[in-house]
Amino acid sequence: MKKSTYLFIFFLAISLISCEEVIDLDLEESEPRLVIDASIIWYLNTEGNEQRITLSKTTGFYEDEIEPVIDAQISIEVDNGEEFIFEHQEQGVYTNNNFNPRFEENYSLEINYQEEIYTASSSFVSVPGIDFIEQNDEGGFTREDLEIEPFFTDPVGEENFYLFTFRDFSISKFSLEIYEDEFTDGNQVSATYSDEDLAAGDEVFVTMEGISEAFYNYLFILRSQGGDNGGGPFQSQPATVKGNIINETNPENYPFGYFRLSEADSTTYIVQ
Repeated sequence: MKKSTYLFIFFLAISLISCEEVIDLDLEESEPRLVIDASIIWYLNTEGNEQRITLSKTTGFYEDEIEPVIDAQISIEVDNGEEFIFEHQEQGVYTNNNFNPRFEENYSLEINYQEEIYTASSSFVSVPGIDFIEQNDEGGFTREDLEIEPFFTDPVGEENFYLFTFRDFSISKFSLEIYEDEFTDGNQVSATYSDEDLAAGDEVFVTMEGISEAFYNYLFILRSQGGDNGGGPFQSQPATVKGNIINETNPENYPFGYFRLSEADSTTYIVQ
């Protein structure tokens, strides 16, 4: 009886394995669109002359590699007449080493790609800078995780928006947080970063950027769609989130991405 039971389980397992079938979903594919990473960052206590813009194209759902765009013409012009040409280096990265960042100036981006012109305009947003960083050993949702808090002093009487990024090189993790000062105007406040895998000795690179309200709203929508709801392959697709870059030649062929100019502060913290 015992022997026949083992045989039954064995053949049942074989039959289940043989019934497995790989299903390739026939997903609807659209024409590739231009993806523009045009974040001009001016770090405190630097000249800000070395800047980069990255271009790529959207790829299919099953594609792992990013397709760089290497044959575009990129320039940024200032209202005072200055013009900065970005030259392609490699893998869709375009650079300019003579950029001149200034407040109170309007900067206009122009990209010429496949006989279509993409444009956007913006100006630099200042940042107060990081005052200091504290560590909390009872952080996170569980109150059992390590947590680091960069403190900063918000300027009084101004409407400000901030972007914090945390890069944990030890565990290869990246976190992004956005803040606005509606209820903290003029106060010393902090951002927070915690992770269940964060441990003593980890090296975390912290960046604080001043951002516009429009870019804050853009990131807020992206974060909301990125979801805590999990979703799945059969979930309804969220609405397309467009940035501030316009295709002047063919508006229907809009790009993804954003053009912005931010003053930034950064530091490295070693978890204790």
